[in-house]
This record gives sequence, structure tokens and C-alpha cells, in this order.
Amino acid sequence: MIRVGFVDDNGIKCKDVQTYSLSVHRCKSTSIYKFGRKAYCERVPMKILLIYPYFLNPRVHNVEDVRAVPLGLYYVAAVLEEHQYDVEILNWYNIDATPAKIKEILAEKKPDLIGFSILNANRWGAIDIAHIARQLNPQVKIVFGGIGATFLWKHFLTHFQEIDFVVIGEGEYPFLNLVRRLEADRTRDMGDIRGIAYRKNDQAVCTPSAARIKRLDDLPDPAQYFRFQHLALTRGCGGNCNFCGSPQFWGRRVRFHSADYFVQQIERLAQKGIRFFYFSDDTFTVDSKRVIEICRRIVDKQLDISWNAISRVDHVNEKILYWMRKAGCIQISYGVESGSEKIRDYMLKNISTDKIRSAFAMTQKYGIMARAYFIYGAPGENEHTIRETMDLIKAIKPLSAIFYILDIFPGTALYDDFKARLKAGDDIWLNRIEDIMYFETVPELTKEMILSFGQRLRSYFYEKLPEFAESIQLIDDEDLYSRHSEFYSRLAMTFDHGDYAAIDQIGNKKALAEKLYEKALSFAPNADAYLGLGILNQKKGRMPAAIDILSTGLSHFTRDPRLNICLGVGLMNLGQYDRALERFLKFENEKDAVRFAAQCYEALGDRKQANVLFEKLKMM
Repeated sequence: MIRVGFVDDNGIKCKDVQTYSLSVHRCKSTSIYKFGRKAYCERVPMKILLIYPYFLNPRVHNVEDVRAVPLGLYYVAAVLEEHQYDVEILNWYNIDATPAKIKEILAEKKPDLIGFSILNANRWGAIDIAHIARQLNPQVKIVFGGIGATFLWKHFLTHFQEIDFVVIGEGEYPFLNLVRRLEADRTRDMGDIRGIAYRKNDQAVCTPSAARIKRLDDLPDPAQYFRFQHLALTRGCGGNCNFCGSPQFWGRRVRFHSADYFVQQIERLAQKGIRFFYFSDDTFTVDSKRVIEICRRIVDKQLDISWNAISRVDHVNEKILYWMRKAGCIQISYGVESGSEKIRDYMLKNISTDKIRSAFAMTQKYGIMARAYFIYGAPGENEHTIRETMDLIKAIKPLSAIFYILDIFPGTALYDDFKARLKAGDDIWLNRIEDIMYFETVPELTKEMILSFGQRLRSYFYEKLPEFAESIQLIDDEDLYSRHSEFYSRLAMTFDHGDYAAIDQIGNKKALAEKLYEKALSFAPNADAYLGLGILNQKKGRMPAAIDILSTGLSHFTRDPRLNICLGVGLMNLGQYDRALERFLKFENEKDAVRFAAQCYEALGDRKQANVLFEKLKMM
């Protein structure tokens, strides 16, 4: 895009300008310059929106992965930023709740190009948004990219005229090259841009694959430009699971960022106020030396962060778990999939039951929550294999578990098998569906059977969960005592008022939470544990006990506003308003403290001061 205008006798640009879809080079050969030196021509960066669109269906699991913009979109945007493009990321994973905003925002931002990050489940959201964008501006260019677009590029370009281009695979530089070509208005033949698909003579064509980025550190760090929580040390996966598209998308050779790059990215994001991260690698611990070096640097730099990671049960050991915990790791998710070795072999997991048992025991010994992913509904699933999975759950005692029905997605070996068995094609995705469940493709598995299996697995896990929590034995290492205290306190909170608090199938949650808070304090003082015990005692009407616990907590954490406010509430319940007021007045910027202080003044008969605080509260 170019901006053309004129300058006055003083060399000042006039306000009367026009914008054209021409390159600066072509601009110089047009009649625009017939006015001589008083005309000017300058580049106007394309306005680019990168959108993470909404899904077709509400999510069964409210997991972090659904809400977050895929990390790849930030890297694409960072490359564009580095080349001085006007780029903005929109997280529209839930904009379908307010659909009128789609048209409103697009009309306001007036993009020249929109790139969509496509998973299989959000492709229809992207198509619908693209249709609206094209109605607003018939000239806007629409580009699909990501794993969902990569494996269905021909399908998209054949059936949806709203889509102009598809970026195939690793997208940073193919997308940049495409943007440059569009900006220069040289679109007659796009065949020399590697890693894209487009229409040529009304036929969908794909150029040769772009070379994979050899040195990931050569990529600009998106943390220089954006705030985000999902990070990745690696690209690629050495596994070959038949339900996963990662090996075909990224390749099976794992590429790495350096420890320097990765820790600097964490530091930049921490400086932006982020304290919790998801390390989203397929197997974060695949290079143990590199991970330990990263953890050492996090400890040495005293970065006050916590984080979750994903790994395989055959890629952890005691040393790496020790350093991960020291550096703030609080959860590792493992793909267990099934208690049946026969089903795991079918999925090409290549892990043994002994490895699974060992990894879960080691992980939880170091005070890291071990989460298990299970998949049910595979070929051969029956009462016996479900029982085997329940037996494995009992053996490994996971503190978190996610249960999925086996799905079939493009780019996986399962999808190739599905097309061969049913002689199906990609046109099945013209239906407004997110996925294909495996059981829908075979007669021996029924919907009722699969739903029953899932219900049994979840119920069994919830029934056993309190037992699992109470059975934990942490390693006796003084160097980890403060981390052990954090672990027990965090676990207590999940039963007290966190994820597990609303699940009726879990029994005796408050009593369990109380035991876990007490275990936390047996290792080291912990503000959350003191607060949790104080509130539990208050709710039981044990005010003197609550005050004792909270007072002990404040001897360690004097300026903690939560402990002060909770103690103040306890004193109010005992009618000790003067003492309570002392606690609240320390925190004049905390809404709860101001509200309770106003109530104390009321109880003490000081209506004037109470009104002052009530007015202040309205302004907060």
C-alpha cells in the first residue's frame, strides 16, 4: 500500500492524500508524479489482523489450551513486527457470545489482510468471520494457517471462496513472503513462494514445502511485543502416536531454543507482570541437560514464577524433577491414554506400565502434581480394558485426570485409516462438525457404550481422589520444604474452593482440605495455608481458633492483606471492632478492607467516618 499526496512551498505534507494498492516502485512510474517535486509517495504498512476464532461447540473441559491464542500466532506477528508491519492479534475464541461485535470491530479496524489460526474445531468460526469481513470489504485478503489449515488446504480453497491463501506448516516466513508479495501487488504467479496454497486458473494448488527453521533462536522473540503465558522450548516430537498430528506438522526431529533464549523470554514476560506459565511442548523434558540448565538459571535469577509442563513418562528422572520443582514447576501432564497395553500399542504410544507407575511416583514425590491424560473408545475397548484403566488409575494415584473420547483429525494416521476404511474424502468437513469420533466409524462400539465408559472412569477417579491426596509421601529434603508447603497448600485449595470444590462425587472435601493445609504448615510457614485454615475455622464457628491461626500467620507474613482482613473479620464476629479496625485501616486501597472498616465505624457509632468510607468504596 502507498500513500500519495503533495507538499506545499514550505515542504509540509498536505492533508489531502490518497491511498493506493500499488508498490512505491510502481508509484514512481505512474501519472501521480506529473506534478513534479511537490508530489510525494510513501509506503503505508498493510493493516494485518491475526485472529484466533471461536469453536463450534462449548468445551467439555475448561482447559487452558482452549482459551489461549496459539503460540505460533505470536511468532508470526513478531516476524511482521520486526519488518515494520501494522499487526494486531485478536483472541476471538468466545466472540460468538457477542456476535454483533465481529462486524463492529472489523468495520472499525479496516484490515487489509486477515490471518486465521485454524484448528479443526474452530474452522467454521474462521469461515463465518471471513464471510463477514468480505462483506464489509470485498478487497480484504483472507489467509488460513495452522495445523487445521495445513492438512485441509485443498478442501478450504475448493469450497470457500472467502479464503484466498493457505499457509502450510511452519508459517512465520511463508506468511511474511506472502504479505510482501501482496503489498507489492505482484500476485499473478505466486508459485515461487514456498509453503503456501492458492488458486491458479480456478484450481487449488500448493507450492513446495518451505524449509523448516533450523535455528529457532533466529526467530524474533514475541515477548518483545506481546504478553502471553504459553511458551515452547521445542518444535517437533519424537513420538509417533496415531491420533496426533504433531509429527506430520512439525516433523519427528526435535528442534530447540537455547537456554539463553528461553529464559530471556520468561524474564521479559515476567517484567510484564506474568507469573504463571504453560510450557506447551509435546515433551518438554526431551533434553534433560537443557531443561536442568534452564531451571538452574530460573533459580539463580530468582524468578518468582510457577509453571506447568507436558512430558512423557519415559523422559523424566529424579534429577530433572528436583530441578523442575526448585524452578517453580507445579504440574506435569503425561499422556497415559489407557491401562490396557494392547490399546496403548494400537495408539503407538511405546510406553510400558512400569514406566507409567515410576513416573507418577517420582513426580508426586517431588511435590509436582502429576496429571494423566486418558483416551477411551479405541478399537478393542470393552469392559475388561476399562477395568484395566481403572486399575492403573488406582496404582498411579493421579491428582488430576482428563478423559477424552478417541477423535479422528486430519494429519493423523487414524485419519488416513478412516478414509481408507470408509472410502471417505475431505468433503466430510463440509458438515458443521468439529471432529469425528472413532466409535462412530465402527459397528462394534456404540455411543451409549462409550458414554458409559467415560462416566465410569470419571466417577472412579473422583471417588478415589481423596485417598490419592492423603497417600502422598514427599521426599524428605530440607531444600524443598518451602516448595512442599506450597504443594500441599495449593492442593488443599483445589478441594476447599478450587476446581474440585463443586464436584459432588468427591466426598469430605472440607475435612480433606483442612488436613492438607496442616500438612503444608508441617513443612514451612505458608500464607495460603494459614488463610485457608483460618477461614475453615471461621465457617465452623470456631472464632478463637481462627484468630490464633491467623495471628500465627501474621507473625510470619505481617503485611499480607488477606490474613489481616480475615483476622479483622474474625475480630468483628467477636465484637472487637476497635481491634478489627486496626487491621483494615492498614490497607486503604483494598475494597474489602475499606468496606469492613466502614462497618466497624458504624458499629462504633462513628457514622460520619463510616459515610466517608462508603463514599470511597463507591469510587473504587
